[in-house]
Amino acid sequence: MTNAAIFTVTQLNAEVRQVLEQGFGSIWLIGEISNFAAPGSGHWYFTLKDERAQIKAAMFRNANQRAKVRPQHGMQVLVRAKLTVYEPRGDYQLIVEHMEDAGAGLLQQRYEQLKRKLQAEGLFASDHKLPLPEKIKRVGVITSPTGAAVRDILAVLKRRDPQVEVIIYPSAVQGQAAVNDLLFALQRACARDEVDVLIVARGGGSLEDLWCFNDEQLAYALHSCPLPVISAVGHEVDFTIADYVADVRAPTPSAAAELVSRDQRETLQRLQQLEHRLQQYWQRQRSFTQQTLQHWQQRLQQQHPQRRLQLHSQRLDELMVRANHAIRRQQQYTQQRVVQQQQRLASLHPQRQLPMLTQQVERLQQRAATAIKQTLTRYQQQQQNRIQNLQLVSPLQTIARGYAVVRSEQGELIRAPEQLAVGETFSVKVAEGEFQAQKIAAK
Repeated sequence: MTNAAIFTVTQLNAEVRQVLEQGFGSIWLIGEISNFAAPGSGHWYFTLKDERAQIKAAMFRNANQRAKVRPQHGMQVLVRAKLTVYEPRGDYQLIVEHMEDAGAGLLQQRYEQLKRKLQAEGLFASDHKLPLPEKIKRVGVITSPTGAAVRDILAVLKRRDPQVEVIIYPSAVQGQAAVNDLLFALQRACARDEVDVLIVARGGGSLEDLWCFNDEQLAYALHSCPLPVISAVGHEVDFTIADYVADVRAPTPSAAAELVSRDQRETLQRLQQLEHRLQQYWQRQRSFTQQTLQHWQQRLQQQHPQRRLQLHSQRLDELMVRANHAIRRQQQYTQQRVVQQQQRLASLHPQRQLPMLTQQVERLQQRAATAIKQTLTRYQQQQQNRIQNLQLVSPLQTIARGYAVVRSEQGELIRAPEQLAVGETFSVKVAEGEFQAQKIAAK
């Protein structure tokens, strides 16, 4: 541990934020919006998710004012954002700069992704492109046999070089079945090996209409085709993946017919070479400029005060939400306490307890009267028992059976005749009363 770097949590989150922001830059994502919130600050907070994962996102007011769509729960959107870390909580999140509906934007995103992938694999490199033959006697055309493209090609070839033979390999050029048709026609042309050059052609249309020419399998098939291929898809402003992979790109089907015509073939070839060289130079310059711009943008964002302002603004929104939740919880708790106290006071009110207490007093009075009555009866019974017991041992009962009690004039009980002198008076108590007697001489 003596040589190990020890971070604080704040330092670690700051380092992770810099790594994410410098490592990713601006990225494009597509996903479904959930948990959308728009507080009074004007900022937007939501979650961007797909079937298996989700990530938090924030779109600040200065950016969402330019948004063409209003986010709603469940909406599929395409966003351009920068990956960063919300340092107070350590959550990584997206700072959204641009948002659009995922319909047309998704196709454009898929187009750009496939273009970058194939370019990285070398399918666009000029080193692998075949030159057009010096002498072209037979031209193969892969297109719809009833479309405007084939009519334009035939008209130009007829006007410029009627000796050139044309073999049409029919194929659908729009819709779900078009990719398979194009692959089959290309495979058929390569297998027959009966033409000097191939033209893949279609008239103009929207990105959805031309989407079959942006297919990855078709790109690999064109790249591996042993015949020189000219791509003539759409108008001059339309660029498809087939245009980049083909050996030569013609802005229109008519221009493709002119390329394979004898009149200006050499000039067009020279122009094509110059175009490729110019495109390569432009791509290198663009790549260098983008890298330089991205580097300075990252440095500017790291030091820009708006970054700190956004962070504090998001923190303030979070604290406001937490404060509102705390106030609502306290109000609910206070209301519950008031209701409980009211219920308790109502249960203790004298009017409510008086009937119960009255009934309790009546029950106690009844129990007291019953207890007194039972006690008196018990005492009377006990008294009678005592009287009977006393009567059993009372001397009066003995006297009543014919005995008498003799006492001297001093009240002393006489148990033997020797206690009295001759002529001494004494009292005799019998059952029916008491009389005086005098002792006579003993016999």
